[in-house]
Amino acid sequence: MQVAILGAGPAGLYLAYLLKRRAPETAVRVIEQNRADSTFGFGVVFSDRALEFLKEDDSATYDAVAPRLEVWQDIAIVHRGERIAIDGVGFAAVGRLELLAVLQQRARSVGIEPEYGRSIARIEELDGADLIVGADGANSLVRQSLARELGASVSHLTNRFAWFGTTRRFETLTQTFRTAEFGQANAHHYRYAKEMSTFIIELDAASFARAGFARMGEAGAKHACERVFAEDLGGHPLILNRSIWRQFPNVRNARWSHGKCVLIGDALHTAHFSIGSGTRLAMEDAIALDRALARHPRDIRGALELFEASRRPTLEKLVAAADRSARWYERFAEQMALKPIDFAMSYVMRSGRIDLERLRRQSPRFVARYERERRTEA
Repeated sequence: MQVAILGAGPAGLYLAYLLKRRAPETAVRVIEQNRADSTFGFGVVFSDRALEFLKEDDSATYDAVAPRLEVWQDIAIVHRGERIAIDGVGFAAVGRLELLAVLQQRARSVGIEPEYGRSIARIEELDGADLIVGADGANSLVRQSLARELGASVSHLTNRFAWFGTTRRFETLTQTFRTAEFGQANAHHYRYAKEMSTFIIELDAASFARAGFARMGEAGAKHACERVFAEDLGGHPLILNRSIWRQFPNVRNARWSHGKCVLIGDALHTAHFSIGSGTRLAMEDAIALDRALARHPRDIRGALELFEASRRPTLEKLVAAADRSARWYERFAEQMALKPIDFAMSYVMRSGRIDLERLRRQSPRFVARYERERRTEA
């Protein structure tokens, strides 16, 4: 079988490795328009058990990534200058370039050399392949080429966000909310290396317009954001890397494949970055597709149908939770009228995946503080 994979992000690289590891006779091409060392953003974050989903079936990849992870057990909310710790909410992060380097090495370990710096203008250029996989991100050529057949849609949230880095080390994932002269601002920040952190800044549409960021270059926006979050940065600068303002794209597809073409990762679905699951979902898509192909090695159509049937129920639950989280962020400026402890509880409950009793078991110190402060108010 000949497989062409567009995109050498986590989804494409990991799928290539899995396919070749399982069936060495498979001819696998990975085609990426960017350079091998090109990446946007800084660190990627994994929720809950980080990469535990790899451990049983792929201990080699797990062992390669795990030592590079920065891990913590609590998160924090900062609102009106008050810091509220939420215990028992584990996360881990790793530099995106570092993760890609590991996955590139895993692909090369089974004889795959990705083709970097190569652009494909039309998917017909890949007609010689038995299977074409669109792992080419939210702006996927494969999805755009088959938009009608796949029932594809892309809608955008109204908030604006930009990815920065900083040399300030943060001990936990922290959500900091600040009031600026132009309105409300939020920073999602967490360390992904010993002395580097991701610092995503998000603004509601009204605050973005009043601040005039649409008319600023990257350097001007960087300096403005450094002033808003000066206390949190503690004298450390923000670092630029394609730190342009974006609106989050909600990518959806009524059908996951057409003919011999299939989508995975952000080409297939996006999950708002606030739940920290995008990279994990992409890699789990690769696992599910490889398993489906293993079940139907000579029946591409049957394999792609099995991939969607087996993967869609789990994925849709997680994406629905991400959508609920995104809706909370779309209204975070309104939520900032709440007192800090009530604001933190609203944040924790935003995705609808947890109730108070489960939260009491998971985060006993936070719930005890919440109930103590509510009794004091009463």
